[in-house]
Amino acid sequence: MDIVTYGTPVLRTKGARIEAITDEIRQLAAAMIETMHAANGVGLAAQQIGVALQMAVLDVAAVEDRPSVLRIDGKEVPIADWMPLVLLNPELELGAEKEPGTEGCLSFPEISAEIPRARKLKAKAQLLTGRNIELEAEGFLARALQHEVDHLNGILFIDRMNAAAKAGLSGRLKRLKRQ
Repeated sequence: MDIVTYGTPVLRTKGARIEAITDEIRQLAAAMIETMHAANGVGLAAQQIGVALQMAVLDVAAVEDRPSVLRIDGKEVPIADWMPLVLLNPELELGAEKEPGTEGCLSFPEISAEIPRARKLKAKAQLLTGRNIELEAEGFLARALQHEVDHLNGILFIDRMNAAAKAGLSGRLKRLKRQ
């Protein structure tokens, strides 16, 4: 699948809630995972492939230099056992402690910036199996989840940049938007 880039209106669209897990939804999730891996990404929201739905895929298993913690229903679990992770209709509760970190985005090729994010979060979501889960994430996984859930709500990582960083990227953003 093609990943849409900055300037494509669907990136600013809040995704529709997924009410039923159909074969079409499962196929879309599989295609999103394949697309994310092919692009060497760690997350992909449905908006990034042109579909305004509340679905995101993540896979941080190979990221070794930025640690992550995952708890499912209160118990810490090995990250690799849960990746790739497909979340439907996720809702986040962010922790108070924030930390800056470098982020990029598949919809913004070759652009990255320091973005402050909550270090920990709690999330409720549905899996493709239909199971509703509650998870807690820390570190890089928490950052990736916040980034992807922002996409599901039409929020882009450039919206989280400080004014100086955004001003420094304005020329590159204008060129990307025109393409």
